[in-house]
Amino acid sequence: MDNTTQDLWQCYQAPLFLLTQALSYDFSFAVITAHNPASKLLSPSQNRLLDRQLLREIELLGSPYRALVGAAPDLSHMEKSWAVFIDRTMALQLGKKFNQYAIYVVEQGEVSLVPCTLAGHDEVCLGKFSDYVQLVYELPDLSTYLFSKDFI
Repeated sequence: MDNTTQDLWQCYQAPLFLLTQALSYDFSFAVITAHNPASKLLSPSQNRLLDRQLLREIELLGSPYRALVGAAPDLSHMEKSWAVFIDRTMALQLGKKFNQYAIYVVEQGEVSLVPCTLAGHDEVCLGKFSDYVQLVYELPDLSTYLFSKDFI
């Protein structure tokens, strides 16, 4: 495992989730993005296209979902994401389909970082999901957001 991959895995363990409404922890859900597959920085338009494709897949599942933004704690990097009320197996399938290194799974209010396509890593329990949530009036407009190359 190279240092870049290890650095990414460490960054993934300190997420910030921007939500416009609190989520219920009565049901399990996963946080999934289609942005920047395999940690390759894409343009905003490429990420929007992938996000629309992911949303179509989510809608076909017929499960509840909610938009959110996954971010670095200092907001130096942000990705449109979805909280999807599906089981772990289905969530991992979606993560792999969109070539994501990892997804987050929330069960009984506890969030775990779960590897998808990033080999050599074990699932990490991060603690209470609510500790990583910031409620915002509206989600940031990522169409003009420039991603920091220092994050990757």
